[in-house]
Amino acid sequence: MKQTVEQLKEHYNLEVKLANRLKNSTFEERKTLYKDVYNELFSTIKHHPQNLIKASKKEQDAYVSPQISYINRFLNSNTVFVEIGPGDCALSFRVSEFVKQVYAVDVSNEITNSEKQPENFKLILSDGVSIPIKESVDVIYSNQLIEHLHEDDVKFQLQNIYQTLKLGGKYVCITPSRLSGPHDVSQYFDTVAKGFHLKEYTFLELFKMFKTIGFNKVYGYWGAKNKFVKIPSHIIIPVEKVISWFPRRFRKNRVFASLLNIRIVGVK
Repeated sequence: MKQTVEQLKEHYNLEVKLANRLKNSTFEERKTLYKDVYNELFSTIKHHPQNLIKASKKEQDAYVSPQISYINRFLNSNTVFVEIGPGDCALSFRVSEFVKQVYAVDVSNEITNSEKQPENFKLILSDGVSIPIKESVDVIYSNQLIEHLHEDDVKFQLQNIYQTLKLGGKYVCITPSRLSGPHDVSQYFDTVAKGFHLKEYTFLELFKMFKTIGFNKVYGYWGAKNKFVKIPSHIIIPVEKVISWFPRRFRKNRVFASLLNIRIVGVK
């Protein structure tokens, strides 16, 4: 279900154009602009990977199952769970089978439209920064989300996440590392992200932001498929620094890329 070269070019050209609108916008403009640009992308680029995944049960399972095996360690039957940037909501639907309540927070309803929704699931539209949930939350999860935010908006969203969590609650964040990037559609054309990855991060950068916001504990995980190991930040940060000294072609090697892939957890 890969895009053809011509489809990639079409996708790239539109995404870069829309990304530039976001990068050059004001905070007030972005309250509605996130929704507008993502609706335009998904409605125009029918061959977008997320549209293709939504159309295929097999692709959905391949995308969701590894995430479930990772985040399951943070969940139980009493968990109130929030997914930010849920895409087609396939993961949120699966999680709803074994937690108390699921909220999916997104800027667009183009990709999240679904006729069948679990009773303990609720889709909430956001301005891309706010977390408009009144209930106190146990776990907030995002996968491939924070890199899509305007750099100026990241700290505001993190503050909102922190405020929404109950004491001891966790923010579980997965994001690609800048050191092995770019990871958006511009990876086929550029050496730095120019599409909807408005900024890709390192673990150290996110660690500092999490601590500044007020998270009591911050740590990470290394692993792949169904096996993940909890790693203290004071180990991840120096390893990341050493890997950063290697040439880009080595950092994009599968082994290094796996170590660099950021799975960061902040505990309130």
